[in-house]
Parts: sequence; structure tokens; C-alpha cells
Amino acid sequence: MNVDDIVAAKIEAARIRAENAKRRRAALAAARQRGLAARHAQKLRNQASARTTDGTAGVTPTPANDTTEEN
Repeated sequence: MNVDDIVAAKIEAARIRAENAKRRRAALAAARQRGLAARHAQKLRNQASARTTDGTAGVTPTPANDTTEEN
């Protein structure tokens, strides 16, 4: 083997490592997007289930947010 063969082998190995890293990053990015989409969908489902049938938020009356007037 001469020096040119060694250099070519090292360049090829580096190219393969770079391609593998690119594939790995793409797979992780896709998994992250799926996770974020699932998290967002769950948040929207939770918000929808917290609403009552008349469209208002289902808040339990407490002294701080009680809007009933006592006469």
C-alpha cells in the first residue's frame, strides 16, 4: 500500500462516518417531531376536556373567582 491508498481509505472512512451521523441526526429529528406533535395533541385534548358543554372553562367556584352576586 502506498500513501495515496492510505489517504483514500481515510477519506472514505470519514465520508461513511459523516453519512452515518447525518442519518442518525435525521432519525432523532423525526422522532423529536413525532414526540412534539403527540405532546401538542395531548395538550389540546386536555384543554378541550377541561371545557364545559357551553364552551366556558370548567372552573370550580372559589372565593377568589366566584362571580355570583349575593343580594
